[in-house]
Amino acid sequence: MRRAIVAFVCGLVFGAGLIISQMSNPAKVIGFLDVTGNWDPSLALVMAGAIAVFGVLYRLALRQGTPLLAPQFTLPEKDSLDAPLIVGALIFGVGWGLGGFCPGPAIVSAAFGDARVWVFLAVMIAGMLLYRIGLRRTHD
Repeated sequence: MRRAIVAFVCGLVFGAGLIISQMSNPAKVIGFLDVTGNWDPSLALVMAGAIAVFGVLYRLALRQGTPLLAPQFTLPEKDSLDAPLIVGALIFGVGWGLGGFCPGPAIVSAAFGDARVWVFLAVMIAGMLLYRIGLRRTHD
């Protein structure tokens, strides 16, 4: 139960941060991505702040030895770029540029009832399911 409460509070803080920073506003995101037009650099400051906070807290957390709510840290084992990662990053970038959303802000924005967000989420989930089906077929 404690883990669920912590996860819920973390989700609320994350969602509030997305709303306050306007990462859930597709017009703001597209303005940031439009580097050849009327570029809005404010989201770069949001990202730089997030990277700085993560960098410090990540190092502090690893010094603890074990996480507070889990038996051990689960860290990525791969340290190289491969085709699935590159293709996934390209698909993510195209979706972000076309829709003005990445998954977290899209989920937050869905609470505001915009039908375009629901379409984006449906397409995103369909893409995830298609990937899983394709992944299963390559492993069978």
